[in-house]
Amino acid sequence: MELARAFPAIPMASRKTVRKRLLAAHRKLRAARMIVKGLVSTRHPLLVHIIPMRRCNLACTYCNEFDDVSNPVPTDEMFRRIDRLGAMGTSVITISGGEPLLHPDLDAIITRIRKNGMTAGLITNGYLLVADRILRLNRAGLEYLQISIDNVQPDDVSKKSLKVLDKKLELLAELAEFDVNINSVLGSGVRNPEDALAIAHRAIGLGFTSTVGLIHDGNGQLQPLGAREQEIFEEIMSLGKRSFTRVNSFQHNIAAGRENNWRCRAGSRYLYICEDGLVHYCSQQRGYPGIPLAEYTIEQRRREFLTKKGCAPRCTVSCVHQISVVDSWRAPQSLDGGSPSASGSPLVQLTGPVPRD
Repeated sequence: MELARAFPAIPMASRKTVRKRLLAAHRKLRAARMIVKGLVSTRHPLLVHIIPMRRCNLACTYCNEFDDVSNPVPTDEMFRRIDRLGAMGTSVITISGGEPLLHPDLDAIITRIRKNGMTAGLITNGYLLVADRILRLNRAGLEYLQISIDNVQPDDVSKKSLKVLDKKLELLAELAEFDVNINSVLGSGVRNPEDALAIAHRAIGLGFTSTVGLIHDGNGQLQPLGAREQEIFEEIMSLGKRSFTRVNSFQHNIAAGRENNWRCRAGSRYLYICEDGLVHYCSQQRGYPGIPLAEYTIEQRRREFLTKKGCAPRCTVSCVHQISVVDSWRAPQSLDGGSPSASGSPLVQLTGPVPRD
């Protein structure tokens, strides 16, 4: 409406384009500020994944992050968790699941994130996106959305196919005022790796960004790609732009089955908040540390910032890699233990004081 009043002679389609570009520029400016804030201080989380809904309307056989029975987290409880994360100084909250679009008050949850000054993101399977739903996400203030598409044709492993979702992607291209990323996948369980390439090209053609994920085992650990899969991986990577969220060296090592030497800041700069309100390292290491968010202190975050994680060398959870790179140059991790090993079993219990900078 503001653009329409300011530029009444500009056609509606042009006004929509201008509005999208202005919003995109604003998001980039906010992202730059958050990076600077993250470089200046290590006291706040940079990215939090929060689960308002464990239930999903699909049942992809490789996924260990859903059920078909859970009720949505009560909205008032979601507000309390978001306010708590806002008080911590969190930069970005990504809503995940399950399928978060099943939550009846998702729009209000997104609005609450924005009112706390945090960036609001959403990971969805895309099935429930219709024109009105996309417009509601615009009004709520959503800033980015990701859909993972596993194949071109649905099969008994995954129904998240390009054939089923392509019309949804066209609606997003037309209506969404937020950034859209399409993530294709490679690895164990994917029957036709060529599908990932087709999905990536379709995403770029619609004006979206494209990433590629590598399917991990039940503990989030790497499984090397085959020769043709590696070729496809490299081509998809070449389609995307480098940024602080595209940690290419990690991805290349994972694709080749090589371990990464890095400082995982899960439990500190990255948090995973499950539907029960507990803090975990990530979606694949649920149970560590397993402390209620309401009781999770800055001292505990500092301890995890300085703690080595036994699962880190063979980890494939890229969002934790991306966030941890901000602090890769400082604060060597001097505490051992209290973290899961590659097999998912705990190492040594932490004792003693937490070192300071």
